[in-house]
Amino acid sequence: MSEQTDATQDAVTESGTRRIAVLGEMLELGDEAPQAHWNVGQEAGKLGVDIVIAVGQDLAKQLALGAAAAGADVAIVADNETATALLEKLLQPDDVVIVKGSRGGMRWQIAQALTGQKITGILS
Repeated sequence: MSEQTDATQDAVTESGTRRIAVLGEMLELGDEAPQAHWNVGQEAGKLGVDIVIAVGQDLAKQLALGAAAAGADVAIVADNETATALLEKLLQPDDVVIVKGSRGGMRWQIAQALTGQKITGILS
């Protein structure tokens, strides 16, 4: 980890800010998909993410299991709308949220909803 990343992580931890990762399924990984999703969830927990919201179905469960194994609190939701609703209930001032997933899952819609933007699709 770089010094800049260490400093950023320390500042976030010291301020009491929670780190929330909204992670969607990664599409088209083939046979390696379950293990890859578990690994991503575990890495999020190891990096100090406090809450992982896994969006999707079976592969989202693997994300959540990996994150939980590394000490993160987890939630599994089926879709962007449910993830947005959960975030609206959970978010506190100064929380930091990262949203990531395959383009096909359109996870950017979560960020759009939380920031009051028009919700767009792939072809919008």
